[in-house]
Amino acid sequence: MANLRYHARLLVPPLALLAAACNRGILDPVGPVGAQEKQILINSTAIMLAIIIPTMIATVAFAWWFRRGNKKATYRPDWEYSGAIEMVVWAIPALTILLLGGITWIASHDLDPAKPLKSNVAPLKVEVVSLDWKWLFIYPDQGIATVNQLVIPAGTPIEFRLTSATVWNSFFVPQMGTMIYTMPRMTTRLTLQADRQGEFNGLSSHFSGEGFPGMQFKVQALPVDQFAMWAQGARGQGLVLDGRGYAELAKPTSYVKPITYGAIDPGLFDAIVATGGAQAPALHNQPVSARGS
Repeated sequence: MANLRYHARLLVPPLALLAAACNRGILDPVGPVGAQEKQILINSTAIMLAIIIPTMIATVAFAWWFRRGNKKATYRPDWEYSGAIEMVVWAIPALTILLLGGITWIASHDLDPAKPLKSNVAPLKVEVVSLDWKWLFIYPDQGIATVNQLVIPAGTPIEFRLTSATVWNSFFVPQMGTMIYTMPRMTTRLTLQADRQGEFNGLSSHFSGEGFPGMQFKVQALPVDQFAMWAQGARGQGLVLDGRGYAELAKPTSYVKPITYGAIDPGLFDAIVATGGAQAPALHNQPVSARGS
């Protein structure tokens, strides 16, 4: 009995990890994009298992039937070709490739990152800048910005414009779906949505140097009215993100705690794209007055 209790204790940590993993990542989507990507993963796995499982069974069956001690097996040392076997061997993989190719073709168009999501709700615009080693989120219509914290309204499409102020990086919120790269002097586009409230993990999925492990952020999906209250409360309060503020923020730092800027320079994102992340001369040392509501 003591041994049984001891072994039961050993099982607790891995079972706890498995239970926690059930509610995280790409297998626990929170929006339409993540849900479609999960379905594609399930469908693709099922199609591939349709070959893998029969092949494994056939391998064991052939080895068992043609074992040395089976007198019923026919020994054919001169056999070399069978049209029926060739048909099966080539037809099944060909059909599998066609099915997987069809799924990929349809999904690549339906889940185009820049394609707007069907919704009766007006989208929220967010401009994303990957820095060393943190994420800057600019809300151009609200006139505010955050670092390592993305606050969004649940049930609302989020239209991202993304760039990098340093090296290539990769923006990824696994539960919302679709990883996309950020590149200096270039803008990529992505549309995502969280259908339920909650806090979700975001990260950089592309190694970018010494501080890469700390390049993570939190996504907070709030009810629409609470998001409006948050944006209203942040506007005009606290720090100002102008040229001087950006120059300070752009310095390499990692494991940065969330920051909220109550006022931003409206041309900051485009200046970052145009200069590849350098301290834009048009913005540097031109402070932005904190705007009220």
